[in-house]
Amino acid sequence: MPTLKEVITHDLKGAMKGKESETVSVLRMLLSAIKTKEIALRKGEEVSLNDEQVIEVIRSEIKKRNDSVSAYEQGGRQDLANKEKNEIKILEKYLPPSLSDEEIEKIVREEIGSLEEKDFGRAMGKVMARLKGKAEGGKISEIVKKVLNK
Repeated sequence: MPTLKEVITHDLKGAMKGKESETVSVLRMLLSAIKTKEIALRKGEEVSLNDEQVIEVIRSEIKKRNDSVSAYEQGGRQDLANKEKNEIKILEKYLPPSLSDEEIEKIVREEIGSLEEKDFGRAMGKVMARLKGKAEGGKISEIVKKVLNK
């Protein structure tokens, strides 16, 4: 089974052949971000990111674009906001399906139930370790706060 990075590279080649300029641009940027992360982790020998690490890079790129969308909309530049939204859609194709709020809440309740001290920091640490790459951090934080405040 090909790695996520190999899938992205293959899709880039297909987009180049299909002359899909926006997809080509986004996938090149993504591969560049992946390569930058690999270089940062390198300590003498070549490092290749695993799928989980590639997903982290994709989520980071999506977060950057969401921040840009907000800034562009505040600045009245809907054209640029729409471009960023299209890029987000392209990037989201490479993410695994996210867990539903109900599934996240079930896991949060399990993890918090095993804690002696019910504080936010400990709860987030435990929950994030279990849900890393399966759900967005902001959503997890929101649900942890909701469960702790009940």
